[in-house]
Amino acid sequence: MSGKNNEVSNIYISSEYKNFLAEIKNKVTNARIKATLVVNRELIQLYWEIGRLIVEKQKSVGWGKAVIERLAKDLKTSQPEVKGFSARNLWRMKAFYEAYSNDTTQAKELKLPQAVAEIPWGHNIILLEKIKDPQLRIWYAQATIQHGWSRNILTIQIENQLHLRYGEAPSNFAKTLPSPQSDLVQQTIKDPYIFDFLTLADDAHERELEKGLVNHIRDFMLELGVGFAFVGNQYKITVADKDYYIDLLFYHLQLRCFVVIELKARSFIPEYAGKLNFYLSAIDDLLRYETDNPSIGIILCKSHDKITAEYALRDINKPIGIAEWQTQLVKSLPDNLKDSLPTIEELEEEFKEINLEEKGYGG
Repeated sequence: MSGKNNEVSNIYISSEYKNFLAEIKNKVTNARIKATLVVNRELIQLYWEIGRLIVEKQKSVGWGKAVIERLAKDLKTSQPEVKGFSARNLWRMKAFYEAYSNDTTQAKELKLPQAVAEIPWGHNIILLEKIKDPQLRIWYAQATIQHGWSRNILTIQIENQLHLRYGEAPSNFAKTLPSPQSDLVQQTIKDPYIFDFLTLADDAHERELEKGLVNHIRDFMLELGVGFAFVGNQYKITVADKDYYIDLLFYHLQLRCFVVIELKARSFIPEYAGKLNFYLSAIDDLLRYETDNPSIGIILCKSHDKITAEYALRDINKPIGIAEWQTQLVKSLPDNLKDSLPTIEELEEEFKEINLEEKGYGG
């Protein structure tokens, strides 16, 4: 009996068994994920079909709003154990179908966009409530799948207008990287980056910015996007017996390259590009493996002028992008509203008149 126990004990501690167990666990996990995805797709497809039937019946028979209230009541009576068929949710199913349908297309030819079918119903509700453009909804659905966003994170990304910030940073990627890598890198960089998790004074220094980002590394990496792996801050490199310190160093798992980030608390000036070019050359020599792609650099500054940035990067031979950072999203007013707003001087004059009238000096 002891011989058998020894045999079992030896199996448990052997590396072969550990690998075998890990393989089984991996297969179980993958199967559960696939099963969850299948269930979700079926549920979303069901809601789409119910929405379609409601729309078609209302059009063909002339039923009004009351049919949805009656349908919700009857479904609850006949299938009390089934959740998700409240009147409110049925209205959402109708809106869900209408959001991705087209009046000029026959209903039978309509298909639910694949990305929309892959995300949970709660995410789809957020897209319906916050975005009017169907193509933009699909963009955020695809981003949700790629990044694994929760509903809260999806809401934040929509409110921060992520779709307007990807690929907008001034850079020299097209000249310094081969296609299609240059396009991939360009679409990885945002402009601006929104650090709404930071509280910084207007005159904050680079070290305060760096400390805040490192202290909130999870939020920072969420804003950077998928694929970034943190290597270190104030990362020391030695060139010609002299030490230099890189603000932030990352490795990008999809792009397969190091990413050097330089933080600046004021507006971009051309000298920043030369310094980052030096760092990238050193990183490529000291850290880069043969299988790695060329390291890329990002200058995060308080503001930048695109023309100055273009001139500064034109003859730089290392791939560099320049982006602004903000602690909150600054939304521009439409031009037609800007002209109608009072100036500071006009506001001050108005307040003076109000104060005089309150004191009894007015006419």
